[in-house]
Amino acid sequence: MKGDDRPGSAPDIASRSQVEMYEKYVTLIVFVLAYLLFVLVPRRRPFIAGGAAALLIFLGVAAPRAAFLEYINWNVLGIFWGSAVVAELLMVSKMPAYVAERVVGRCRTVASAILVVCIFTSFLSAFVENVAAVFIVAPIALAMADKLKVSPVPFLVALAISSNLQGTATLIGDPPSMILAGAMRMTFNDFFFFMGRPGIFFAVQIGAVVSFGVLYLFFRRYRQPAEALVQEEVETWVPTWMLITMIIALACSSFFDPEFRWAAGTICTVYGVGGLLWHWAKFRIGTVAMFKAIDWKTMLFLAGVFIIVECLTSVGWIDTVAAAVSRAVGSRYLASFCVIVALSVLFSAFIDNVPYLIATIPLVQRVAADTGAEPHMLYTLLFGLLIGSCVGGNITPIGASANIVVAGMLDQRGYAVSFTQFGKIGLPFTIAATTAAAIFIWVVWG
Repeated sequence: MKGDDRPGSAPDIASRSQVEMYEKYVTLIVFVLAYLLFVLVPRRRPFIAGGAAALLIFLGVAAPRAAFLEYINWNVLGIFWGSAVVAELLMVSKMPAYVAERVVGRCRTVASAILVVCIFTSFLSAFVENVAAVFIVAPIALAMADKLKVSPVPFLVALAISSNLQGTATLIGDPPSMILAGAMRMTFNDFFFFMGRPGIFFAVQIGAVVSFGVLYLFFRRYRQPAEALVQEEVETWVPTWMLITMIIALACSSFFDPEFRWAAGTICTVYGVGGLLWHWAKFRIGTVAMFKAIDWKTMLFLAGVFIIVECLTSVGWIDTVAAAVSRAVGSRYLASFCVIVALSVLFSAFIDNVPYLIATIPLVQRVAADTGAEPHMLYTLLFGLLIGSCVGGNITPIGASANIVVAGMLDQRGYAVSFTQFGKIGLPFTIAATTAAAIFIWVVWG
């Protein structure tokens, strides 16, 4: 015999080693190419993510059944889809525009009116997806700019960055919050109080207070009296009650699903299906169009990125990088926290924070485990990661989906938004919000 081919023999071990090396480097190549394409061709990100995931399955890195049932976080996708339907229904009902216009009508100056609109957008985005919040309130900001005969660019940029900030505050505000909750089994209530301490919601509010002060300093030159806008009429209050009861149901879900595995996604999905049926029963028309208008591309993007990053984890790259980071940082947790926040701000200014967050959460978890961090310190690093990656997108017009939507709205009206124009408002806003929120997180959790 030339060699021993029994299981566990040298040839068998060598063969397995070759397969593992093949899977490891194929996954890395697909991952790097996908992320480069995310940056270079941002409008094709959903198809790039889906294609990369399909390629990994085709190449044998992931089994089809495992990729579909285990790698994709269906709880998160259920939350996203159901919340998106409720947000669409809110837009149809015109309730948010009605409330915003009523509030603006009580303001004395345009500066205070703009700030109120931004605060309202911020509040709304804590409960509906950021892009939906911008779509709901943008017409009010555009009407104000038209009456003043000034460029609407700063008004809409302020709306976008305000929505990005508060989207981090609650479980259903934005996909990154859903992703963190899914990875760490955090419930709706955990965003408010977690492990006996104030949660991420309060860190965001501290950041909001400071950053809205920055917005006021920017807009205070608009001292003209605020004029009453044309009043919208609420067509139906049903979507509003749907949102309120959905939030209550999510708040109660932790009692029967403490590990956040299925209840939140199921609740949101049920509300989404119920909302579509209600819309069809009431209006008879437009339901199919609204169903098509739901952000299916983002769902494909999320599913694809879940599979890509899970493959990256399963072949050992997360462990490899985490070990290197652990050796570099040791137990210097404050330095680690500051680096994570700063790098998250920097990266998310230019790449989508969804794939960044999905890839980085397991890395931070492993670093914390390797350095022997206490459980609360892990959440300190993760909350810093979430704040940095969400608020950092406010620096550039391509840093977040809401920014891209606003840039498109302005482009349709003949206003091109440059990186300089966006950064003039977004950069000081980001520095103020991130610094204040990060200090709060470290003081409470560090």
